[in-house]
Amino acid sequence: MTVPLRLSVRRSDVPLPESALTGVRISVRLPSRLEVLEEAVDVVARHCLAEGLSARQARFHLRVALCEALANAILYGNAEDPTKAVDVHVTVTDAAFTVEVVDEGCGFDPTCLVTPVLPDDIEAAGGRGLFLIRQLVDDVSFNDRGNAICMVLRRA
Repeated sequence: MTVPLRLSVRRSDVPLPESALTGVRISVRLPSRLEVLEEAVDVVARHCLAEGLSARQARFHLRVALCEALANAILYGNAEDPTKAVDVHVTVTDAAFTVEVVDEGCGFDPTCLVTPVLPDDIEAAGGRGLFLIRQLVDDVSFNDRGNAICMVLRRA
């Protein structure tokens, strides 16, 4: 069974900071199924490339960070519950690409994760994906509930 992704691209009606000259909002809604993860990343990366994200940032930084965020949302946030979905929202401005991944789970406290850089922590049950994300994007934040991650890639 194939489950289609729902894609929405909007131009000019995105609320933007006063310093931004242009704006595009890209939204994708996907089911909590790992099989659609790669397609969702491809769709978002293609649109970001079209909007001027550098090829290096799109092919490596964005793709890996988004893949990790989506995998976490599907596996841990929504526990692969087929009745739940994951939303990706990308806001493009003159200065940056802001990528938000939101799941329907109860959230988590990101400060409780161990940073997997010490030998004893490398085999820890969690934290490697978030560690990678933090290395690949310029800024990472979470909502208070802990079910949404916001990643910022500044234009090179």
